[in-house]
Amino acid sequence: QIFGLEIAGMMLLFVLSARWYWSPRLAPLQLPEALTPLLLLHLTRVLGLTMLVPGVIDPDLPRSFAVPGAYGDLIAAVLALSAIAALRMRLRSALAVAWIFSLEGLGDLANAFIQGGRVDLPSYELGAAWFIYTALVPALLVTHVMVVARLIRHAREGGGILINRAVASFRGAIGT
Repeated sequence: QIFGLEIAGMMLLFVLSARWYWSPRLAPLQLPEALTPLLLLHLTRVLGLTMLVPGVIDPDLPRSFAVPGAYGDLIAAVLALSAIAALRMRLRSALAVAWIFSLEGLGDLANAFIQGGRVDLPSYELGAAWFIYTALVPALLVTHVMVVARLIRHAREGGGILINRAVASFRGAIGT
């Protein structure tokens, strides 16, 4: 119960911070400048590798949870760094990389929540990793939503060429 309450409390903290402070300050910025600080937070996902360190996490924590969680986080961190680089270098692939990061990262977090519930994650000795789940993950979720919202906004304003083409192709295929 404490685990869930801490996650809910931290979600509230980060949602309010995003709404009142982060979003208003990032809104007037160009896409690369607005997404960079949000993506930088995701470089902390390398901390997910903690789940593989003997002596830090309960050795009885199922590997079926720990291994995909650890490597999913590592992949998200690498994709976040790739998206930052692509955006700041104004590469044509930047939007695609940012979307791939968003899909993989959100998928990884959703899988971690589902699998964490399946294995009853709070019943294991999590050591310092407790704070990854209760403090960092809520911040990651909120910033993921902010990244996706900004990518959608960018596409709606005509800057999301890849998305606009995909939507136009889809509409053409269904005859609307």
